[in-house]
Amino acid sequence: MRIFSLLILLAVASALQSQVVVNENVKHSKYTFPLVASKIKATVCYDANDYPVVKKVAELFVSDIENVTGQRLKLADEWKKGRTVVIVGTIEKNQAIRQLASNGKIDISPLEGAWERYLIQTVNHPFPGVDKALIVAGSDRRGASYGLFSLSEMAGVSPWYWWADVPVKKHKTLYVDAPTTVSKTPSVKYRGVFLNDEDWGLKPWAAKTFEKERGNIGPRTYAKICELLLRLKANHLAPAMHPVSTAFYKIPENKLVADTFAIVMGSSHCEPLLLNTASEWNSKTMGPWDYGKNKDKINEVLGNRVKENCAYENVYTLALRGLHDAAMGGGDVPMKEKVKMLESALKDQRNLIAEHFDRPVETIPQAFTPYKEVLEIYSNGLELPDDVTIIWPDDNFGYMKRLSGPHEQKRSGRAGVYYHVSYLGVPHSYLWYSTTPPALMYEELRKAYDTTADRIWLANCGDLKGAEMQVSLFLDMAYDIDSFNANNVVTYPARWLAKMFGEQYYSVFEDITSSHINLAFSRKPEYMGWGYWNNYWGGGEKRTDTEFSFANYNEAENRLNEYSRIGKKAENLLASLDKDSQPAFYQLLYYPVKGAELMNHMTIKGQYYRQYVRQQRAAANLIKEKVKNYHDSLQIITEGYNSLLNGKWKYMMSLKQNYEGSSSYFMLPLMEESYTPVGAPKLALQAESEILDKGGISYHSLPVYNTFSRKSHWIDVYNQGSGDLSWTAKPSDDWIIVSQKAGKTPTEDRIRVSVDWEKVPVGESIKGSVEFSSNDQKECVLVSVFNPASPARDEIQGVYMEENGYVSIPAAGFHRKFESNDIKMNILPGIGFEGNALQLGNPISPLQMYRAGDVPRVEYDFYTFNAGTYDVYTYVLPTFPLHAERDYKLPEHTNSDTKYSVRIDDGSISTPSTSAVEYSQVWYDSVLKNCRVNKSTLYVKKPGKHTLQIRCGDPGVVIQKIVIDMGGLKRSYLGPESTKCN
Repeated sequence: MRIFSLLILLAVASALQSQVVVNENVKHSKYTFPLVASKIKATVCYDANDYPVVKKVAELFVSDIENVTGQRLKLADEWKKGRTVVIVGTIEKNQAIRQLASNGKIDISPLEGAWERYLIQTVNHPFPGVDKALIVAGSDRRGASYGLFSLSEMAGVSPWYWWADVPVKKHKTLYVDAPTTVSKTPSVKYRGVFLNDEDWGLKPWAAKTFEKERGNIGPRTYAKICELLLRLKANHLAPAMHPVSTAFYKIPENKLVADTFAIVMGSSHCEPLLLNTASEWNSKTMGPWDYGKNKDKINEVLGNRVKENCAYENVYTLALRGLHDAAMGGGDVPMKEKVKMLESALKDQRNLIAEHFDRPVETIPQAFTPYKEVLEIYSNGLELPDDVTIIWPDDNFGYMKRLSGPHEQKRSGRAGVYYHVSYLGVPHSYLWYSTTPPALMYEELRKAYDTTADRIWLANCGDLKGAEMQVSLFLDMAYDIDSFNANNVVTYPARWLAKMFGEQYYSVFEDITSSHINLAFSRKPEYMGWGYWNNYWGGGEKRTDTEFSFANYNEAENRLNEYSRIGKKAENLLASLDKDSQPAFYQLLYYPVKGAELMNHMTIKGQYYRQYVRQQRAAANLIKEKVKNYHDSLQIITEGYNSLLNGKWKYMMSLKQNYEGSSSYFMLPLMEESYTPVGAPKLALQAESEILDKGGISYHSLPVYNTFSRKSHWIDVYNQGSGDLSWTAKPSDDWIIVSQKAGKTPTEDRIRVSVDWEKVPVGESIKGSVEFSSNDQKECVLVSVFNPASPARDEIQGVYMEENGYVSIPAAGFHRKFESNDIKMNILPGIGFEGNALQLGNPISPLQMYRAGDVPRVEYDFYTFNAGTYDVYTYVLPTFPLHAERDYKLPEHTNSDTKYSVRIDDGSISTPSTSAVEYSQVWYDSVLKNCRVNKSTLYVKKPGKHTLQIRCGDPGVVIQKIVIDMGGLKRSYLGPESTKCN
């Protein structure tokens, strides 16, 4: 018996490793099945007694193959005699599949009792009169659907063929090579999306463009959404629930549509038992939505909702919050009373479920989401039935607030996640389009999965449009998370696009998407207005200067140059694609990249304009015109989006979001100040890193030139008057190299100044200057060079050197690592200011003694020419503690924040945290820049070479970069670039 069981296991393992292939060319194999050949068209057969979704998917499959080949396959509700037949159905209800199994033609044992699995197999001479059959057998109704749709996708029909207009790949013939292949059980049981914040996109589009007869989101829209979910191998949907939308259950056809596509309906965290409290609760006829005052009526309405829907497949939300995502009850209610009231309400809701089902309530899927204030109630002792799934939410910005601890991991209901890739709320909304990095999604969702969050995954995707890639990634990870790792998840956007538009574009897709996501990581396009969304007075968000520096570290210039580079690449690619591909490319890559480019240029150059006016630069008005052009171009490309395909997406993409009705970040930057140049040309200068404030230094000087970095620096020569400014530049020494010695400009010239290191004298205080002249005007810029005799450059290759009073270190660039069996140091590509970040161990590993001498750590060698007390800034991902049951490790440690430690040589140990209390100012600042910056003040005993340690405390802490300020650090947003001597 053991040998027989082993053989079955080996056979299943072998089947899993097999792979179905669909292509245009015949492959001479016993598994080859001609779907469409020169003289053959297969018949697609389903069983009339099978689930409705099987018929629906068979019809869609026939349509898919017609779109690919131009040939329409026959469709039959029973298997027919013929040369080739496709038989699709469930092992439960398809008689042909059961007959093949009983005859030993196929083995359906791996599907029996399984969840959403499918078998695909070519069978020769399955029945009398049939040459070949392609069998697509499902363990259940969705398994069969996933199997058939997987063939559609391999044939060239993207799941996004309708929602993103991805062109269907054309083939004259289609052959399927199908050795016995059995799919895996999905990693997560219920996988889906929550349509939210639909006020400015999905609802106007449905009401005015797609579903005019309803004037709102209705069954036609939901049919398209459900089809997409099924093609993406998802199974779960929480419908739109804002007051502007018609509630899902107010239209009886909606639930029929969902069931026809086998989609499991659910509801958001604030909608108990599928009731949309925001628009279905009528306080005039039903009384107050207050459990303490109106318990009986609330339970009556909720009970009716369960009764109306218990015939369908649902996940029932257990909840008690105020109307539309608000807290229930006032602040004067003691926490004990809140816990008692919520426990009572959840018990009532559970009893209502039990009342309307003829099977044990423990077998009915139920979920509880401790979101916002509900988490505090849960943390204060709320008791939940063991079978209820706890859906852990992120902090709305992609960071999981809390996950299951050891005790919670034993729950039979296990856990899930509620994750945002779109959000409306404080400190700032991001509704335009999603830029959440795949690397961040994987890092956070993997640790959730590893702590038993494998029951329900729900992504808040906003309007769905604009979040297509993130939705695909989220659902792909939920379906098979083990196919992802920290390295391959980074290339997911490029692979996703190349699959749609052609593998020949992969390298350019990887270049554009990695840069686009990295730029948005540090500041999303929606945040470029820089004000906070929660300024409820005076018209909403305040438009201010950004924190990107024009003067220091070339920060703003580098950002704009990179956006221009990838924007141009996206523009060129759009123009080169065939007409059928252009609409999809416009939506999925061109518009997000070009939109981000224009937004950044508009806001940053608006800031340039304000500075130019204060400097009285003649170029100010040219900058103002450019800013207006960026603003107008943003309107134009948005209108272009809404005009695609004769207006298919009209009203979907909006530049007016948020309840204040303006979205200040889309507005023209403030440019009330003005300067009009008058009089003769007038020479003025600005040197890199120069302080421009009045009352500051009254001479011009460049940053110190350091032999260990050998950078060049810039000087702006600008005109404050009208007419052409003629100027000359004269270096004081032959080792000073200027990119331009003379010029003529009505506005400004930027020249580069560098050092000839073969000619410059050796010394620690080498002085020089560059004199600028224009007629009788003269200005001088001082040049300082640090070129010591010792240490020699070749002695300290690879060491991080002090430069202009600071040392900058990318966290992934450590010199040594010290690991243990529990803690391994992991490089995370595609995340962080520097492009790569360092993770101190797997997040689910045991806590470490961050004070211990042998604690796992990384070390960085740096060299300073000074000594004293310095500030060490560590840039970290703003992650939360893994769960609430962590071991304190030290008596001084609390269980409410994370810990890692920082040390120089054998000095004192500093213990910063990555976490902050949600809605605190530290948290606000951290989530907007995807970075918490911690200051540790440490001591350096003497000049020379030293070692900086980053030491593990909470495993999973992610370090982006480290900057040591020795007194010369300038103000910037991202911090200076690496000072490694190369």
